[in-house]
Amino acid sequence: MSKPILWIVIPCYNEEQVLPITAPMFLEKIHSLTAQGLVSEKSRVLFVNDGSKDKTWELIQSFAAQDEHYIGISQSRNRGHQNAVLAGLMEALHSGTCDVTISIDCDGQDDINAMDEMVKKYLDGAEVVYGVRSRRDTDTFFKRFTAEGFYHVMNALGADIVFNHADYRLISTRVLESFADYREVNIFLRGMVPLVGFKSEVVTYERHERLAGESHYPLSKMLALAFDGITSLSNKPIRLITGSGIFVSLISFIGVIWAIVCAAMGSSVAGWASIVCIVCFMSGVQLVCLGVIGEYIGKIYMETKARPRYIISERTWAPYERKYHG
Repeated sequence: MSKPILWIVIPCYNEEQVLPITAPMFLEKIHSLTAQGLVSEKSRVLFVNDGSKDKTWELIQSFAAQDEHYIGISQSRNRGHQNAVLAGLMEALHSGTCDVTISIDCDGQDDINAMDEMVKKYLDGAEVVYGVRSRRDTDTFFKRFTAEGFYHVMNALGADIVFNHADYRLISTRVLESFADYREVNIFLRGMVPLVGFKSEVVTYERHERLAGESHYPLSKMLALAFDGITSLSNKPIRLITGSGIFVSLISFIGVIWAIVCAAMGSSVAGWASIVCIVCFMSGVQLVCLGVIGEYIGKIYMETKARPRYIISERTWAPYERKYHG
């Protein structure tokens, strides 16, 4: 069996502070895997510039000029982390020179040494290997509670998602070929990849502090990603709305019967507090339900447009003539 060609896919957005630190680390890992005989010397480090506003793309170009193992692509504008990862994966697939990919963030928080075990599991027959955090000691209580709660909620809603797994994973090109048939615009990779199937394994690792720069995932973006994941992978929230509507209607019907009986017995007392409470409660429930339904309708609207999920404007290499965009 020939040694597989590995591409390390690294999404980048305004990472000029951390790239000079982590880029040599990724290159060293390629050399280490090659020296161990696990991957081919033709393996590459692929940086995906997600419309950065700083000098990230200039740095990627300079890396590519210094060493052939570095290659890079740049999106025409910022499309978000998930689309950037997808662009890198599809670039690897359509290059025709890649056997397996590992996606990882460029901030140095994910332990790159876990790649050794990932590649070994791939050589043993696994088509997908998920990087899973062994613990969350570095997180605040709030972040740990909300993050783990998110995974529990997703699984409760029927989404097949790996607990404590983000976007650090190995995927073979065989899986990517099948994954390319998933054409939805609203993507949530950590929930979509398990849907493809194939043999999968898990590698645990410890997550460290960011080496430099600032996090690009504040609480607002984390909540947006979580809600996108829920609405992209499950329709159970709409079913819950239906069930809640039936329950509230039943309670309201019982309340109407009770009010009629009290009025007939002459024991009703005029008051506005109870009416205001009921109106506020029902109005709140209706607005929440309309918001959830509106989110699904908005996603349907975007899916029907079928806009490209990413557009590559520049490359540091030219693997083929036809410029592909997803």
